[in-house]
Amino acid sequence: MDYFFTEEQQMIRDLARQIAEEKVVPARAELDEKDEYPWEIIKVLAQSDMMGLFIPEEYGGLGKGCLELCIAVEEISRACVGVSTTYAANALGTYPLLLFASDEQKKKYLPDVAAGRKLVAFGLTEANAGSDASGIQTTARLEGNEYVLNGTKQWITNGGEADIYTIIAITDKTKGPRGASAFVVEKGTPGFTFGKKENKMGIRASSTRELVFDNCRIPKENLIGKEGMGFIVAMKTLDQSRTGVGAQGLGVAQGAFEEAVKFARERHQFGHPIISFQAIQHMLADMAMQIEAARSLIYSVARYIDSGAKEISKESAMAKTFATDIAMKVTVDALQVMGGAGYMKEYPVEKMMRDAKILQIYEGTNQIQRNVIGQALIKEAAKGSK
Repeated sequence: MDYFFTEEQQMIRDLARQIAEEKVVPARAELDEKDEYPWEIIKVLAQSDMMGLFIPEEYGGLGKGCLELCIAVEEISRACVGVSTTYAANALGTYPLLLFASDEQKKKYLPDVAAGRKLVAFGLTEANAGSDASGIQTTARLEGNEYVLNGTKQWITNGGEADIYTIIAITDKTKGPRGASAFVVEKGTPGFTFGKKENKMGIRASSTRELVFDNCRIPKENLIGKEGMGFIVAMKTLDQSRTGVGAQGLGVAQGAFEEAVKFARERHQFGHPIISFQAIQHMLADMAMQIEAARSLIYSVARYIDSGAKEISKESAMAKTFATDIAMKVTVDALQVMGGAGYMKEYPVEKMMRDAKILQIYEGTNQIQRNVIGQALIKEAAKGSK
């Protein structure tokens, strides 16, 4: 279908696809096997100005919106979700700065992010705070002109590799979620260290580590927004980023579908290519419909966000949930079409299936997303009845 991209959006798509095909596809199997961070690909993305795609022009970026970021993420994910996770998580970590930082903070950090000189990570999740984001226990105590951070963040994408970390910590335990605040912490700050690199089922090209704060002192100027705004910063950040996770699902589904179609044309059984069999055609037809439906939703929600809409929680949750559920189904079905061959590492679909699973889990499980959607529907119904 034609989604009526502007000439500039088409250029972004074509550039992201070129990088994916020329740089990501040849390296993806080795990156996955070696559990290796894709620094060389990040450098290429930086040289192509893709790292600053969503950063305002005044801070050295291209000033594009959610749709353009989704287009780029989709194309990279079509080749490798592990690589796209490193790219998308950089945006996730940057959103607290874009949405809530002071102009001084933006001038200090965003130009390096836009140029790809520094990567960013977002620190929210903890051992006892995943789906229940309000359960965070990392604390930040103001002492004179410094905040002192103590606690541990878990499963942080780009952990150890990023230079800048946007962290949610409790500044007033008596206020519950309203006692959380957001901070910038730079790599190399005394008292800030990293746990072991996690050995994951999928997205192995990305780095996932603990962030450990042991009397880590940061200037009070590193507070993002005001004290007590941390939970709002976190939720607004996730509202912005979840459509990008949906774009990851869309991309990996498209990649798996293309591999399945290619295999079905080449594989012969009973004297015919298996794509000529109705059972295979029906599977491929369902996959094609599901992918196109997901693409329509992702692009529509991205455009809605870019329109300046204030309430986007329901829509971004829908985009994330629908597209990533489709990603899991399509990658499983693609492997089924390919049979035993699809199960072998010689073909990329087994990796795509492993990678797709995390999309239903991170940045809010799809069960939690359904809660978000349900709560929004209750509020809308209540407004309608007045």
